[in-house]
Amino acid sequence: MNRRQKELFYFFLFRVCALTVAGFLVILVGYILINGIGAINWAFLTEYPRKNNTAGGIFPAILGTLYLMALVTLIAVPLGVFTAVYVTEYQRDSWWKSLLRIVIHNLAGVPSIVYGLLGLGLFVFALGMGFGLVASALTLSLLVLPLIITASREALHAVPQSLREASFALGATKWQTVRHHVLPYAMPGVLTGIILSVSRAAGETAPILLTGVVYTMVGPPRLDAFMALPYHLFTIATQTANAPQQVQYGTALVLLIMVVGINLGAIIMRNRYREKYKW
Repeated sequence: MNRRQKELFYFFLFRVCALTVAGFLVILVGYILINGIGAINWAFLTEYPRKNNTAGGIFPAILGTLYLMALVTLIAVPLGVFTAVYVTEYQRDSWWKSLLRIVIHNLAGVPSIVYGLLGLGLFVFALGMGFGLVASALTLSLLVLPLIITASREALHAVPQSLREASFALGATKWQTVRHHVLPYAMPGVLTGIILSVSRAAGETAPILLTGVVYTMVGPPRLDAFMALPYHLFTIATQTANAPQQVQYGTALVLLIMVVGINLGAIIMRNRYREKYKW
């Protein structure tokens, strides 16, 4: 086999792998869509659950998920991005910097149930916050923080060093260089990490199960009690007797649509930054 044949063979393998992944995604989304679209109506989206979550709607779960994601974004995104900026732009090379990088990478692989236990012990009991929305949001923020830091750091490393040197040569300070030049050019990669992190947080069940989510409620979310779509889907699929299958798939479809909708804004911003800052 000559070099050209090897190239064609490997390109063929790459295409097969890509089409396989895309095919599984299409099958998954299509299966949920076909089985759940019949449950989607105005009442399902705006009413409170009834009859042990087997009837009524999922409005409290939708609202609780939106509140949770808003809090996670407000807490985790600034903390993660600023940490990545400090580690990349300000911290000098040392054993402490290498250790911090290893710790962050390891934290990204810790199971979510461990973060749930951490949130239970730290926020609920040690800090006295009690079960509720704030403790769950802080726990999920810890869960996604390593992902945001890692993605942001890699995006900052990808910015050419010549851009920083040119800014310094024109008399800009370190912060002016980072704020007006480095961060805007790295923003597409940063937003990609945010998209992946928020998507993961939106579908997690174990951390919120241990820190404050409730089985059902009639009323809007409160600080001490809230519903969330991932846990609601878990309960009606595994813990609730006689829950209609269409309702299960309908809940999964709503969660999927919400995740796509939440990410859509970040995707639009990322594309705008890519068009504006090209190098």
